[in-house]
Amino acid sequence: MNRIERRAILATCTTLLACAVLLYLAAGPPSSSSSSSPAAAANLPARLSDNEFWRMISDFSEAGGYFRSDNFLSNEAGYQYVIPVLKRTVQILPGGVYLGVGPEQNFTYLIAFEPKMAFIVDIRRGNMLEHLLYKALMEVSRDRVEFLSRLFSRPRPAVLAADAAPETVFRVYESVQPSKAQFESNLKLVLNHLKKTHGFKLSSEDEAGIRYAYNAFFESGPDLTYTFLGGYGVFGGMPTYAELMTETDGRSRNWSFLATEDQFRMVQRLQKNNLIVPLVGDFAGDKAIRSVGRYLKEHNAVVSAFYTSNVEQYLFQDGVWRRFYANVATLPIDSSSTFIRYVLNGYGFGRRSRTLWCSIDGLVKANNAGRILGYYDVVEMSR
Repeated sequence: MNRIERRAILATCTTLLACAVLLYLAAGPPSSSSSSSPAAAANLPARLSDNEFWRMISDFSEAGGYFRSDNFLSNEAGYQYVIPVLKRTVQILPGGVYLGVGPEQNFTYLIAFEPKMAFIVDIRRGNMLEHLLYKALMEVSRDRVEFLSRLFSRPRPAVLAADAAPETVFRVYESVQPSKAQFESNLKLVLNHLKKTHGFKLSSEDEAGIRYAYNAFFESGPDLTYTFLGGYGVFGGMPTYAELMTETDGRSRNWSFLATEDQFRMVQRLQKNNLIVPLVGDFAGDKAIRSVGRYLKEHNAVVSAFYTSNVEQYLFQDGVWRRFYANVATLPIDSSSTFIRYVLNGYGFGRRSRTLWCSIDGLVKANNAGRILGYYDVVEMSR
């Protein structure tokens, strides 16, 4: 190869390298999972069909298990306080996927973090049925005032406008007597809506479970509180339904799904699109969480937030926590994916009961490195 040929080849290579650099700069550097929106690459559906929704509940769920409480509503006063902290620090990106546990507090977090889809995983089949009750009542109600009329089986007060403040709404409903006839009529409407409108294959036991949950709201109305099995009403200083729905984030806003009509409609829209999927599953089980993980990976989606309440505490007590974190490790996450947990004050952590958060990625890495040996280590990672 002579000198002229070598120069020609060198010039060609230099030109190709320059073109490659220009193309790279034009496209920009590859964005990491922590800096791009989870919605950017996700191909989650805008709506699940009724068949897809019910098949997901059936196929992803596990056999129901025991918990000491009916847990018709949260007992976590102040659970909104973490929201402005997360918005200021972690900046959970909208358009991801939310995982949670328990009843209505999840709706508040849906408002705050704006996921495209949500999965509620709870060991109690009763929780899944309560979410179906919520789903039906939201879908058939014109606004949140009508929703509460149906939820509590109390006639809608003429004095309440659709845009009334939540404090006013609950104060008025507390003075309205429940109606057994309205309860039976609403229950029939709920079951018909779930079975006939949606085509969900509820068993007779499921129908009885929906009646059981609905009866608690009928009996106690806005004064319903967290209870242990077999009772409802006002119990042990726990916050009432009305108190939880009128709390704020401690700064400037009430994020409850019943605080404003717009916030109610955000959750109602997700319900109508079958995008809040309640599952029966043990956090340490071998099916529910892993099934969600496989589905999300198939749709290039990322978990934005995972609300665990204080379930991890029980997993450590039962010695099955490693299985839970192994399940979490199968979920698609990025650097902004966040655990939200409720830590009780009675376990020697020197903290009052409150809602804390930590990075999911950070906890998974800490567990893999052998730095998680007890619940104390999880709490210490939380802020």
